[in-house]
Amino acid sequence: MKNLQKTPPIIVESKSIGHPINFKWTKRKINQFLDPLEGNEELEKALLQINHKGSIGLTAALLEWIYWRFKGYTKTNNDIEKRIEALWCSIDNVENTKPLVFDSDFDLSATGPINGPLWIGLMNVRMIDVMYRKGSYLLQSELIGLVVLARHITPKRKIFDKWFNETIVELRMQYPCKYIQSNIDQSDEAFYDSSNEALICRNFFFDPEFQNSEKASEKAIHDLINNLDIEANQFLCFSKKAS
Repeated sequence: MKNLQKTPPIIVESKSIGHPINFKWTKRKINQFLDPLEGNEELEKALLQINHKGSIGLTAALLEWIYWRFKGYTKTNNDIEKRIEALWCSIDNVENTKPLVFDSDFDLSATGPINGPLWIGLMNVRMIDVMYRKGSYLLQSELIGLVVLARHITPKRKIFDKWFNETIVELRMQYPCKYIQSNIDQSDEAFYDSSNEALICRNFFFDPEFQNSEKASEKAIHDLINNLDIEANQFLCFSKKAS
C-alpha cells in the first residue's frame, strides 16, 4: 500500500521506528491485555461515544501504530499491511472484504515481546472485524485492548496519549454513536446497520492539515483503494477495481 510507505509524523515523533524492544512483557501484562476491561472504564466510556465506521477507522490507525513499531523486527508486517488495507476498504463497503481470520487453530506462538504483542493485537483486530460484520451494538468495547496495547509498546507514550486524546475528541464530535448503550439490544440477533454512516479516512487520523468533510473523506478512501494491489491481498474481494 503506497500510503504505508511513509510513516505518519506523529508516529515518527513517538520514536517508534527502529526503537529497541524494551517495554515490559510479563505474564501479568499479557493477562491485562487479554482481559482489558478492568481499570479502563473511562476509556470504554469514551469509545462507546463513537460510531461504527469511526471505530473501524480507529482500529486501522491503531494497527498502523503497531505495524510501524515492529517494522524490521518481524516478517509478518506484510500480513499486517494487508489487514490495514482491508479495514479501510471495509469502511467503504464491507462486502468488498473477507473476514480477517487469524490463528483460528491457535497454533501460533503468542510468547515473547514481539510475537506476543502481535498475536494479541491481531486477535483483537479479528474480534473487532467479527463484531463489525455482525452489526454488534457492542463493537466499540472491543477496541479497548488494542488501544492499551498500542500505547504500551510506544516508546514516547505521552505522544501517543496526545494523539489518541485529540483523536477521540474529534471522533466524538464528527462520528458520534447514534444509539444509547443503556437501551441497546444485546441479543445475537440484534443488528446495527452502519452502511449509512459517513465515511472516514486515514488522513483523519494522521494528516493534521486534512480538512475533513464527507466529500473529502470519500475521495481519500477511493484514492487509497485505487492505489491498492487488490489481487495481492487475500482479504479483498472486489468484483472490479474501485474508481
